[in-house]
Amino acid sequence: MTTNADRVQPNETTVPLLPCPAPAETLAFWRALGFEVAYEQLKPYVYLAFTWSGFQLHYGPAPKDLDPAKEASGACLVMVDAVAPYHAAFTEAMRRAYGKVLVKGLPRITRYRAGASRFSVVDPSGNTITFIRRDEPEEVEYGGSKELQGLARVLDNARILREFKSDDRAAYRALDSGMRRRADDAPMVEQAMALAGLIELSVALEKAERVPEWGARLRALSLSAQERAQVEQYVADPALLTPWLPDAARGAGHPFCLPAMSMCC
Repeated sequence: MTTNADRVQPNETTVPLLPCPAPAETLAFWRALGFEVAYEQLKPYVYLAFTWSGFQLHYGPAPKDLDPAKEASGACLVMVDAVAPYHAAFTEAMRRAYGKVLVKGLPRITRYRAGASRFSVVDPSGNTITFIRRDEPEEVEYGGSKELQGLARVLDNARILREFKSDDRAAYRALDSGMRRRADDAPMVEQAMALAGLIELSVALEKAERVPEWGARLRALSLSAQERAQVEQYVADPALLTPWLPDAARGAGHPFCLPAMSMCC
């Protein structure tokens, strides 16, 4: 008679084992984000184990020539029901521990745009941990949806570059080129979304000198309250648009000028 003990049961658990060339920094980072250190060993070899909510991250020895700055260490996918609560929890922990959200260098967290299906955390050892919504579309048009045309396709392409490839520079180039080539024939709301993306990416890429240029063009557009909401949803941090995005409360669809304001990066 065959029993359950004699069969392979479909209830396995996998735990990522990531290389750890920077153990001290990795310990400090995950502790700062509220992870519990379940196991800590530095000698004779590195072994670290962290737990948070219902998942674990384990770290082991790294090759001697592994450079965390190259971000080629390892990767892990964490499948969740909704990604927004995770991003909110980690960014709040960063603000408490570091006084700001870490968006550049190592460690860092990628931006989260409302409605997005994933974001990533890059740890001090150069590993990328990506949180993905379980019902994320199985097929992603990595070059921009073929069903879209003109500036709408450029916007979709830039979104994919930011959210799925974490390539801000490529997204910036796509929007910059798209505005030069496609803006004249595009609806006003699409132009506004592209300009909003350029403002956010300019700040992220430390190209803030171009923000007034994009901002002035955004401020000159006439947007309804619904269109304004579309523009705000295209970026991760709508607060960056405050000096430039017309206030719908002053009358939807009527352009006006805001007083000059400085951008805080």
